Amino acid sequence: MTVRIGTRASKLALTQTQQTADQLAAVGGFPVELVHIRTEGDVLKGSLSQMGGTGVFVAALRDALLHDKCDVAVHSLKDLPTGPALGLSLAATPKRVDVRDVLCARDGLKLADLPSGASVGTGSPRRAAQLRAVRPDLDIRDIRGNVDTRLGRVPGLAGNSNGAVVDGKSGDLDAVVLAAAGLHRIGRLDAVSEYLETDVMLPAAGQGALAIECRTADAPRRAGSTEGSQGVLAQALAALDDQDTRLAVTAERALLARLEAGCAAPVGAYAYRKGSMLYLEAVVCAVDGTATVRDKKATDGLTEVGATLLGIELAEVLLARGAADIADLTAS
Repeated sequence: MTVRIGTRASKLALTQTQQTADQLAAVGGFPVELVHIRTEGDVLKGSLSQMGGTGVFVAALRDALLHDKCDVAVHSLKDLPTGPALGLSLAATPKRVDVRDVLCARDGLKLADLPSGASVGTGSPRRAAQLRAVRPDLDIRDIRGNVDTRLGRVPGLAGNSNGAVVDGKSGDLDAVVLAAAGLHRIGRLDAVSEYLETDVMLPAAGQGALAIECRTADAPRRAGSTEGSQGVLAQALAALDDQDTRLAVTAERALLARLEAGCAAPVGAYAYRKGSMLYLEAVVCAVDGTATVRDKKATDGLTEVGATLLGIELAEVLLARGAADIADLTAS
Protein backbone atom coordinates (compact mmCIF):
# COMPACT_ATOMS: atom_id res chain seq x y z
CA MET A 1 0.00 0.00 0.00
CA THR A 2 1.36 3.39 -1.04
CA VAL A 3 -0.03 6.24 1.07
CA ARG A 4 -0.72 9.35 -0.99
CA ILE A 5 -0.13 12.60 0.90
CA GLY A 6 -1.71 15.77 -0.43
CA THR A 7 0.17 19.06 -0.20
CA ARG A 8 0.29 22.55 -1.59
CA ALA A 9 3.26 23.18 -3.86
CA SER A 10 4.85 26.05 -1.92
CA LYS A 11 8.35 25.54 -0.53
CA LEU A 12 7.09 25.58 3.07
CA ALA A 13 4.18 23.23 2.39
CA LEU A 14 6.39 20.77 0.51
CA THR A 15 9.02 20.83 3.25
CA GLN A 16 6.65 20.21 6.15
CA THR A 17 4.69 17.62 4.18
CA GLN A 18 7.85 15.73 3.21
CA GLN A 19 8.95 15.71 6.86
CA THR A 20 5.56 14.32 7.86
CA ALA A 21 5.63 11.77 5.04
CA ASP A 22 9.05 10.53 6.15
CA GLN A 23 7.80 10.12 9.73
CA LEU A 24 4.67 8.25 8.62
CA ALA A 25 6.71 5.95 6.38
CA ALA A 26 9.19 5.24 9.17
CA VAL A 27 6.49 4.43 11.70
CA GLY A 28 4.10 2.58 9.40
CA GLY A 29 6.61 0.80 7.18
CA PHE A 30 4.73 1.69 3.98
CA PRO A 31 5.81 3.68 0.90
CA VAL A 32 4.51 7.25 0.49
CA GLU A 33 4.13 9.66 -2.37
CA LEU A 34 3.34 13.38 -2.42
CA VAL A 35 0.39 14.62 -4.45
CA HIS A 36 0.53 18.31 -5.36
CA ILE A 37 -2.82 20.09 -5.01
CA ARG A 38 -3.32 23.65 -6.24
CA THR A 39 -5.55 25.61 -3.86
CA GLU A 40 -7.64 28.72 -4.34
CA GLY A 41 -5.25 30.65 -2.11
CA ASP A 42 -2.40 29.85 -4.50
CA VAL A 43 -4.31 31.24 -7.48
CA LEU A 44 -6.23 34.28 -6.24
CA LYS A 45 -4.62 37.66 -5.71
CA GLY A 46 -5.41 40.23 -3.03
CA SER A 47 -5.40 40.06 0.76
CA LEU A 48 -6.24 36.86 2.59
CA SER A 49 -8.98 38.56 4.59
CA GLN A 50 -10.72 39.63 1.35
CA MET A 51 -10.54 36.07 0.02
CA GLY A 52 -12.13 34.65 3.15
CA GLY A 53 -9.09 34.02 5.30
CA THR A 54 -6.50 31.29 5.25
CA GLY A 55 -9.19 28.62 4.85
CA VAL A 56 -8.76 29.16 1.09
CA PHE A 57 -5.58 27.06 1.37
CA VAL A 58 -7.51 24.11 2.83
CA ALA A 59 -10.61 23.57 0.68
CA ALA A 60 -8.89 21.98 -2.33
CA LEU A 61 -6.90 19.59 -0.15
CA ARG A 62 -10.06 18.51 1.63
CA ASP A 63 -11.82 18.03 -1.69
CA ALA A 64 -8.92 15.83 -2.85
CA LEU A 65 -9.30 13.69 0.28
CA LEU A 66 -13.04 13.28 -0.16
CA HIS A 67 -12.62 12.33 -3.83
CA ASP A 68 -9.88 9.78 -3.10
CA LYS A 69 -7.12 11.72 -4.87
CA CYS A 70 -5.00 11.42 -1.73
CA ASP A 71 -5.19 9.55 1.57
CA VAL A 72 -3.75 12.14 3.95
CA ALA A 73 -3.44 15.94 3.81
CA VAL A 74 -0.97 18.04 5.76
CA HIS A 75 -1.94 21.60 6.71
CA SER A 76 -0.47 24.35 8.83
CA LEU A 77 -2.98 24.02 11.66
CA LYS A 78 -3.55 27.77 11.89
CA ASP A 79 -5.00 27.58 8.35
CA LEU A 80 -7.65 25.04 9.34
CA PRO A 81 -11.20 26.44 9.76
CA THR A 82 -12.68 25.68 13.19
CA GLY A 83 -15.88 24.13 11.87
CA PRO A 84 -16.15 20.36 11.28
CA ALA A 85 -15.52 18.91 7.81
CA LEU A 86 -18.06 16.17 7.06
CA GLY A 87 -16.32 12.86 6.36
CA LEU A 88 -12.89 14.06 7.50
CA SER A 89 -11.03 13.90 10.81
CA LEU A 90 -8.05 15.65 12.35
CA ALA A 91 -6.09 12.41 12.67
CA ALA A 92 -2.90 13.76 14.24
CA THR A 93 -1.32 16.90 15.64
CA PRO A 94 2.44 16.29 15.83
CA LYS A 95 4.49 17.97 18.54
CA ARG A 96 4.31 21.73 18.18
CA VAL A 97 7.38 23.84 17.43
CA ASP A 98 8.04 27.51 18.27
CA VAL A 99 4.73 29.41 18.37
CA ARG A 100 6.23 32.89 18.21
CA ASP A 101 6.17 35.46 15.44
CA VAL A 102 9.46 36.98 14.39
CA LEU A 103 10.62 40.30 12.99
CA CYS A 104 12.87 40.08 9.96
CA ALA A 105 14.26 43.59 9.50
CA ARG A 106 16.99 45.30 7.51
CA ASP A 107 20.31 45.74 9.27
CA GLY A 108 19.20 43.39 12.08
CA LEU A 109 16.95 46.06 13.61
CA LYS A 110 14.63 45.13 16.48
CA LEU A 111 11.03 46.33 16.79
CA ALA A 112 11.94 49.07 19.27
CA ASP A 113 14.76 50.27 16.99
CA LEU A 114 12.74 50.72 13.80
CA PRO A 115 12.53 54.44 13.00
CA SER A 116 9.18 56.18 13.05
CA GLY A 117 7.41 55.65 9.73
CA ALA A 118 9.31 52.46 8.95
CA SER A 119 7.41 50.10 6.63
CA VAL A 120 6.58 46.65 7.99
CA GLY A 121 4.85 44.04 5.84
CA THR A 122 2.42 41.33 6.96
CA GLY A 123 -0.57 39.56 5.45
CA SER A 124 -2.13 38.96 8.86
CA PRO A 125 -4.69 41.35 10.44
CA ARG A 126 -3.75 39.80 13.81
CA ARG A 127 -0.09 40.72 13.41
CA ALA A 128 -0.92 44.13 11.95
CA ALA A 129 -3.23 45.03 14.84
CA GLN A 130 -0.75 43.97 17.53
CA LEU A 131 2.07 45.81 15.75
CA ARG A 132 -0.03 48.98 15.63
CA ALA A 133 -0.84 48.59 19.33
CA VAL A 134 2.84 48.64 20.35
CA ARG A 135 4.20 50.86 17.53
CA PRO A 136 1.41 53.09 16.18
CA ASP A 137 4.04 55.17 14.37
CA LEU A 138 4.95 52.38 11.95
CA ASP A 139 3.61 52.05 8.39
CA ILE A 140 2.01 48.57 8.36
CA ARG A 141 1.49 47.25 4.84
CA ASP A 142 -0.59 44.31 3.66
CA ILE A 143 1.53 41.86 1.64
CA ARG A 144 1.13 38.44 -0.02
CA GLY A 145 3.51 35.78 -1.22
CA ASN A 146 5.46 32.80 0.05
CA VAL A 147 8.19 33.09 2.69
CA ASP A 148 11.02 33.66 0.21
CA THR A 149 9.02 36.32 -1.62
CA ARG A 150 8.30 38.19 1.63
CA LEU A 151 11.91 38.04 2.78
CA GLY A 152 12.94 39.39 -0.63
CA ARG A 153 11.06 42.60 0.12
CA VAL A 154 13.53 43.46 2.90
CA PRO A 155 16.99 44.66 1.79
CA GLY A 156 19.64 42.06 2.51
CA LEU A 157 17.26 39.18 3.30
CA ALA A 158 16.64 37.66 -0.12
CA GLY A 159 19.31 34.98 0.44
CA ASN A 160 19.02 32.25 -2.20
CA SER A 161 15.39 33.13 -2.74
CA ASN A 162 13.70 31.76 -5.84
CA GLY A 163 10.37 33.31 -4.91
CA ALA A 164 8.52 35.50 -7.37
CA VAL A 165 8.58 39.26 -6.95
CA VAL A 166 5.19 40.67 -5.93
CA ASP A 167 3.97 43.49 -8.18
CA GLY A 168 7.54 44.26 -9.18
CA LYS A 169 8.49 45.06 -5.60
CA SER A 170 11.78 43.94 -4.05
CA GLY A 171 13.72 45.43 -1.17
CA ASP A 172 10.96 48.01 -0.63
CA LEU A 173 10.17 47.31 3.05
CA ASP A 174 12.10 47.88 6.28
CA ALA A 175 10.84 44.63 7.82
CA VAL A 176 8.34 41.79 7.60
CA VAL A 177 6.74 39.70 10.34
CA LEU A 178 6.57 35.94 9.86
CA ALA A 179 6.07 32.78 11.92
CA ALA A 180 9.20 31.33 13.50
CA ALA A 181 7.91 27.82 12.73
CA GLY A 182 7.84 28.36 8.98
CA LEU A 183 11.33 29.85 8.88
CA HIS A 184 12.61 26.98 11.00
CA ARG A 185 11.11 24.37 8.67
CA ILE A 186 12.74 25.86 5.54
CA GLY A 187 16.05 26.69 7.22
CA ARG A 188 15.77 30.50 7.13
CA LEU A 189 16.11 31.44 10.81
CA ASP A 190 19.17 33.42 9.71
CA ALA A 191 16.74 36.13 8.57
CA VAL A 192 15.33 36.70 12.09
CA SER A 193 16.31 39.96 13.77
CA GLU A 194 14.01 39.51 16.79
CA TYR A 195 11.71 36.88 18.28
CA LEU A 196 8.50 38.62 19.35
CA GLU A 197 7.57 37.24 22.76
CA THR A 198 3.94 36.41 23.47
CA ASP A 199 3.53 39.40 25.81
CA VAL A 200 4.12 41.58 22.73
CA MET A 201 2.41 39.47 20.07
CA LEU A 202 0.20 36.46 20.74
CA PRO A 203 0.29 33.95 17.88
CA ALA A 204 -2.58 32.70 15.77
CA ALA A 205 -4.55 29.77 17.12
CA GLY A 206 -2.66 26.65 16.09
CA GLN A 207 0.50 28.47 15.04
CA GLY A 208 3.58 26.26 15.09
CA ALA A 209 1.50 23.09 14.81
CA LEU A 210 0.66 20.85 11.88
CA ALA A 211 -2.71 19.25 11.18
CA ILE A 212 -2.74 15.82 9.56
CA GLU A 213 -6.20 15.21 8.15
CA CYS A 214 -7.68 12.08 6.59
CA ARG A 215 -11.02 10.49 5.83
CA THR A 216 -12.84 9.60 9.04
CA ALA A 217 -12.97 5.93 8.04
CA ASP A 218 -9.15 5.85 7.94
CA ALA A 219 -8.54 7.85 11.14
CA PRO A 220 -7.33 6.30 14.39
CA ARG A 221 -10.26 4.96 16.41
CA ARG A 222 -10.73 7.08 19.52
CA ALA A 223 -11.58 5.60 22.89
CA GLY A 224 -15.31 4.91 23.18
CA SER A 225 -15.93 5.46 19.46
CA THR A 226 -16.96 3.01 16.77
CA GLU A 227 -15.72 5.30 13.98
CA GLY A 228 -12.27 5.10 12.49
CA SER A 229 -9.81 2.34 11.81
CA GLN A 230 -7.24 0.21 13.55
CA GLY A 231 -5.31 -0.36 10.32
CA VAL A 232 -1.64 0.32 9.58
CA LEU A 233 -2.20 3.93 8.44
CA ALA A 234 -4.39 4.70 11.47
CA GLN A 235 -1.76 3.29 13.82
CA ALA A 236 0.97 5.34 12.15
CA LEU A 237 -1.13 8.51 12.42
CA ALA A 238 -1.84 7.81 16.10
CA ALA A 239 1.90 7.46 16.73
CA LEU A 240 2.51 10.98 15.35
CA ASP A 241 -0.14 12.59 17.58
CA ASP A 242 1.15 14.65 20.53
CA GLN A 243 -1.44 14.89 23.30
CA ASP A 244 -0.19 18.16 24.81
CA THR A 245 -0.26 19.81 21.38
CA ARG A 246 -3.77 18.48 20.73
CA LEU A 247 -5.04 19.86 24.05
CA ALA A 248 -3.47 23.27 23.44
CA VAL A 249 -4.79 23.73 19.91
CA THR A 250 -8.21 22.38 20.93
CA ALA A 251 -8.48 25.18 23.52
CA GLU A 252 -7.28 27.82 21.06
CA ARG A 253 -9.64 26.70 18.31
CA ALA A 254 -12.60 26.46 20.71
CA LEU A 255 -11.98 30.09 21.64
CA LEU A 256 -11.93 31.11 17.96
CA ALA A 257 -15.08 29.15 17.26
CA ARG A 258 -16.98 30.78 20.13
CA LEU A 259 -15.84 34.21 19.00
CA GLU A 260 -16.86 33.24 15.46
CA ALA A 261 -13.69 35.03 14.57
CA GLY A 262 -12.18 32.92 11.81
CA CYS A 263 -8.48 32.44 11.17
CA ALA A 264 -8.01 35.88 9.54
CA ALA A 265 -9.47 37.89 12.45
CA PRO A 266 -7.29 40.10 14.72
CA VAL A 267 -7.32 37.45 17.47
CA GLY A 268 -4.27 35.90 19.11
CA ALA A 269 -4.42 32.79 21.29
CA TYR A 270 -1.82 30.61 22.98
CA ALA A 271 -2.40 27.58 25.17
CA TYR A 272 0.17 25.34 26.79
CA ARG A 273 0.31 22.61 29.39
CA LYS A 274 2.44 23.05 32.48
CA GLY A 275 2.31 20.27 35.05
CA SER A 276 -1.28 19.37 35.82
CA MET A 277 -2.73 22.57 34.30
CA LEU A 278 -3.62 23.80 30.82
CA TYR A 279 -3.22 27.57 30.41
CA LEU A 280 -4.82 29.74 27.72
CA GLU A 281 -4.18 33.41 26.99
CA ALA A 282 -5.93 35.38 24.26
CA VAL A 283 -6.18 38.88 22.85
CA VAL A 284 -8.74 40.54 20.59
CA CYS A 285 -7.62 43.73 18.85
CA ALA A 286 -9.17 46.54 16.91
CA VAL A 287 -7.71 46.38 13.41
CA ASP A 288 -6.14 49.82 13.84
CA GLY A 289 -4.52 48.78 17.12
CA THR A 290 -6.25 51.47 19.18
CA ALA A 291 -8.02 49.02 21.50
CA THR A 292 -7.26 45.54 22.80
CA VAL A 293 -8.91 43.11 25.20
CA ARG A 294 -6.61 40.51 26.70
CA ASP A 295 -7.18 37.87 29.38
CA LYS A 296 -6.23 34.34 30.45
CA LYS A 297 -7.65 31.29 32.18
CA ALA A 298 -6.50 27.82 33.22
CA THR A 299 -8.01 24.40 33.83
CA ASP A 300 -6.97 21.11 35.36
CA GLY A 301 -9.28 19.27 32.96
CA LEU A 302 -6.64 17.71 30.72
CA THR A 303 -9.05 16.21 28.20
CA GLU A 304 -10.33 17.47 24.85
CA VAL A 305 -13.62 18.31 26.54
CA GLY A 306 -11.79 20.23 29.27
CA ALA A 307 -9.70 22.08 26.69
CA THR A 308 -12.79 22.95 24.67
CA LEU A 309 -14.56 24.33 27.74
CA LEU A 310 -11.47 26.40 28.60
CA GLY A 311 -11.55 28.02 25.17
CA ILE A 312 -15.27 28.74 25.36
CA GLU A 313 -15.03 30.16 28.88
CA LEU A 314 -12.18 32.52 27.99
CA ALA A 315 -14.06 33.63 24.88
CA GLU A 316 -17.04 34.50 27.07
CA VAL A 317 -14.77 36.60 29.30
CA LEU A 318 -13.43 38.49 26.28
CA LEU A 319 -16.93 39.03 24.89
CA ALA A 320 -18.14 40.34 28.26
CA ARG A 321 -15.29 42.86 28.14
CA GLY A 322 -16.36 44.19 24.72
CA ALA A 323 -14.28 42.09 22.33
CA ALA A 324 -17.07 41.83 19.76
CA ASP A 325 -17.37 45.59 19.56
CA ILE A 326 -13.70 46.46 19.09
CA ALA A 327 -12.98 43.74 16.51
CA ASP A 328 -16.39 43.64 14.80
CA LEU A 329 -16.82 39.97 15.61
CA THR A 330 -20.06 38.23 14.74
CA ALA A 331 -20.45 36.32 18.03
CA SER A 332 -23.74 36.91 19.78
